Amino acid sequence: MTEARGPAGRAGEHARYAPGTPCWVSLMVHGMAATQEFYGALFGWEFRPGPGQLGPYVRALLDGREVAGIGQLPPDRHLPIAWTPYLASDDAGRTAETARLCGGTIGVGPLDAGEDGRLAIGSDPSGAVFGIWQAAAHLGTALSGVPGTPAWNELLTYESATVAKFYESVFGYEEQPVVSADFDYVTLSIGGRAVAGIQGMGHALPRDRGPHWLTYFEVADADEAVERLAELGGHVLKAAEDGERGRVATVTDPEGARFCLLQRAR
Repeated sequence: MTEARGPAGRAGEHARYAPGTPCWVSLMVHGMAATQEFYGALFGWEFRPGPGQLGPYVRALLDGREVAGIGQLPPDRHLPIAWTPYLASDDAGRTAETARLCGGTIGVGPLDAGEDGRLAIGSDPSGAVFGIWQAAAHLGTALSGVPGTPAWNELLTYESATVAKFYESVFGYEEQPVVSADFDYVTLSIGGRAVAGIQGMGHALPRDRGPHWLTYFEVADADEAVERLAELGGHVLKAAEDGERGRVATVTDPEGARFCLLQRAR
């Protein structure tokens, strides 16, 4: 994993995200009230209503600034519960069409989200789901670099090379492969700044999930956050351990959405 900061820092003014940059994360669940209670207790989030084009939806706030979204799945939809990153676009319609031409699928939109912007939800050729966000009034995640905010997004897939070409063609990323005989990893960059990663896992990819994006959320203390998560009904898939950029644990919320807790290396 390579460190990437969003356009909003601890004290900086929020700016428009460059096309291709992960600018928002959203989670669709069955039990919105219980999910809000879980993440509110884990990250200190508060909530307020958001646009309802896809059904009931709330935005999570930290220090009064929007950091993520949670929506209600229709009762008859039995989709994997997962955090979905939205990638910034200057033209959601054009980006969606490019994704189709490059072998992806668009399942939702493009459609207007009130005055906030325009969105589409699609999947890459391997089946991993991602969002496209064309900002208007809502630029995206408005705070970064502090506990409780998204810190990184990483695609777990079978192999990196083919799917990296898809994202490069659609969003204009620059690729930075890791040269290693036993580690298949590509960092995606915009203007020389790392914004996301792709990890090829081969047969080690969880069969019950298939290729999927994984969001890292920053925490002050990974071990304390893991303990708190378990008390709140979450599950630990991989205990906290030290890595190149900090201490990381892989966990799920009570409905099964996978994410990582990241305590940055200081």
